[in-house]
Amino acid sequence: MSREQKNNWQPSASLSNLKLRSQVIDAIRSFFKARQVLEIDTPILCSNTVTDPFISSIPAHVAINQNNKLKTYYLQTSPEYAMKRLLAACPIPIFQITKSFRQGEIGHNHNPEFTMLEWYRPHYDHHQLMDEMDELLQSILCCQKAIRKTYADLFFDILQINPHQVELNHLKDCARKHHIHLANEVTDKDTWLDLLMSHCIEPKLLGDRPFFIYDFPASQAALARIKKGDPSVAMRFEVYAQGRELANGFYELQDAHEQRLRFETNLLKRNELGLDELPIDEYFLSALNTGLPDCSGVALGVDRLIMLVAESDNIQDILSFDFSRV
Repeated sequence: MSREQKNNWQPSASLSNLKLRSQVIDAIRSFFKARQVLEIDTPILCSNTVTDPFISSIPAHVAINQNNKLKTYYLQTSPEYAMKRLLAACPIPIFQITKSFRQGEIGHNHNPEFTMLEWYRPHYDHHQLMDEMDELLQSILCCQKAIRKTYADLFFDILQINPHQVELNHLKDCARKHHIHLANEVTDKDTWLDLLMSHCIEPKLLGDRPFFIYDFPASQAALARIKKGDPSVAMRFEVYAQGRELANGFYELQDAHEQRLRFETNLLKRNELGLDELPIDEYFLSALNTGLPDCSGVALGVDRLIMLVAESDNIQDILSFDFSRV
């Protein structure tokens, strides 16, 4: 064992940052309790997980009987499915601060185990939820009100393209113009849009005010509903602060049939990419079929929020033990 490894028993965060972390989490709880939002707790280890081909879950093999027969469970990438199951049974405002897990996400802004804040508001659309998110960020970051722009407006302002109507070849030309190189045979428009977002747009989302982007392409809807009268737009938003992505929110899809079709599309994409086949979460779909209330929900990365408060550029600075020390 090297000298560096021997010293890895020590925390990665300083005592001052550990105290700061506790203060931020206390402030989040106070924010929601003052608004009569119920704090709940859902399982971290579940028999199903997300089918999204671009989010990798961490499997766990659990002995479920005396014969030690192992069954595969998954550490949850977010508490979303379980929280929506609760909402279908008890349609009240709820929030949760919990550990979440994602495979292969290690870096200055990522740790495989991380802390997520997720909350749901019945009878809110995504604009009302953005209002509440804005209030939370103002209270934690002591910042001004957020700037809000649609996904289409950002792409037009910065790249002079309409992301909802642009042709694939135009996207490729735009990427090359900005020195973004990808195999030309990649024909997925969303891959090119994501590259342009990360390389050309996100670096401009700086300043002291948070930045909300809303009305994403319908092809990036995930679990969001499609905008009435405009099938090209999903009622989804993302939140950035000082150039760092913080949160992702939806005006939640209630249609179980449509959600199943999206899961099946994900599985086809996983197969194309050579990824493991995953079971569809039938518990979640049954809850949707029974009836999810009209609601919006959002997930926020607590560690990244604390990084902003601590003025840190590395997630290990605000974790008691980052992944290199576990």
